[in-house]
Amino acid sequence: MATPLARVRGLGSAHKGTENFWRQRLTAIVNIPLTIFLVLAIVTHLGASYHEMRSFIANPAVAIALLALILSAALHMRIGLKEIIEDYVHGEGAKIAAIVLATIYAAGIALASIYAIVKISLGS
Repeated sequence: MATPLARVRGLGSAHKGTENFWRQRLTAIVNIPLTIFLVLAIVTHLGASYHEMRSFIANPAVAIALLALILSAALHMRIGLKEIIEDYVHGEGAKIAAIVLATIYAAGIALASIYAIVKISLGS
């Protein structure tokens, strides 16, 4: 006989739905202060030269905050796109292809953004 925990884990999509729900909410909450930071950083540096912006982004606290925003926003975007695809794409093959493409898209955006921040922050 299966244990209660094994039965809960065996729920499959029902368990994943709850997990995705909470992951989506958590990333949304994390994105709020990080986005406020990004907006304030942009507003306070309007008209700044390239070198001023480069030195601002090279600050470790700023670089870490920007990297955290990139990761959180990319994960949030991927979960949201997956939910939309699961709700509105009805063909199983098309649904899988769309989810794979959405995941690749979110990962590509994250990787390109992370590369840019790391390159700027390391002074390359």
